[in-house]
Amino acid sequence: MKHITQLAVVLLIATFTAQAQKQGAAAAPTAAEIIEKAENILRGKTSRGTYEMTVVTPDYTRGMKMDYWWDEVNDRSLIRTIAPKKEAGNKWLKIGNEMWNYLKATETTIKIPPSMMLQSWNGSDFTNDDLARESSMSDDYDHRFIAEEVLNGEECWKIVSVPHPDAAVVWGKLYTWVRKKDYLASLTQYYDENGQLMRYMVYSDFRRMDGRLLPAKWSMYNKVKEGHRTEFKIIDVDFNVVIPDRVFSFRELERGN
Repeated sequence: MKHITQLAVVLLIATFTAQAQKQGAAAAPTAAEIIEKAENILRGKTSRGTYEMTVVTPDYTRGMKMDYWWDEVNDRSLIRTIAPKKEAGNKWLKIGNEMWNYLKATETTIKIPPSMMLQSWNGSDFTNDDLARESSMSDDYDHRFIAEEVLNGEECWKIVSVPHPDAAVVWGKLYTWVRKKDYLASLTQYYDENGQLMRYMVYSDFRRMDGRLLPAKWSMYNKVKEGHRTEFKIIDVDFNVVIPDRVFSFRELERGN
C-alpha cells in the first residue's frame, strides 16, 4: 500500500508538472505575435498627430513639421506639411499600395509610379515604398526568434523577418529587437537580398502619449550614404479616433491648405 501511495504521488506531481509546462508554452507569444503587437502599439486602429522630421547630411540639415492621419483598417493615410512656410500645403495620400503627392506651389497632383517607389521620400532616408507598404510586416514576412539579448539595458527578443517568396517587398531580411517588458521595438536593421546592411532604425525617448508608452524619437541611419540620417520626433498623437472618410479623398488632397 505504501508503494502504491508513493507511486500515486509521483504520478500526481508529474501530471501537474506537465500541465504547468503546457500552460506556460501556450502563454508564450510567438515571434509573429510579438511583431504584430509591437506594430499595433505604435499605430492603433486609427491615429492622428504631429511630428517633426529632420534630415541630416554632411552638407546640410533640413527640418520640417507635418500633420498626419492614419487608418489601419482601410490601409490609408494622409500627410500634410505645415512648416517650413515654402513647403506648407504639400501632401501625400496613400491608399493601399498606391500613393499620390500634391505640390501646392504648382497645384499639381502626381501619382508615384512603380519606378519611383525606391526613391527618397521628401528628401529623407525613407523611401516612397516605406510609406506605401508600412502595414505589410504581418502579411508579407515570416518571423522567428533568433536570440534573447540585452540592448540599451533592456531584455529584448531578437526576431528575424524573412519575406514570403511571392511578397513584393524591397528587403531581403529584417532584424528587430523588441523589449520584453512592454513589446516596444528598440532597433530594426534592414538588409538587402545580398545580405548587406542598408540602414537601421533606432527607437528612443520613450514616454507616455495618449495613455501609451511610445518611442517619441525614431532615427533612421543610412549605411549606404555615410553621415546621412533622418529623425522623427512625435509632438503629439491621438489613437483610435474617428477620422472622416473625406480626409483620405482627392478633394482633401488638393484642397491646398
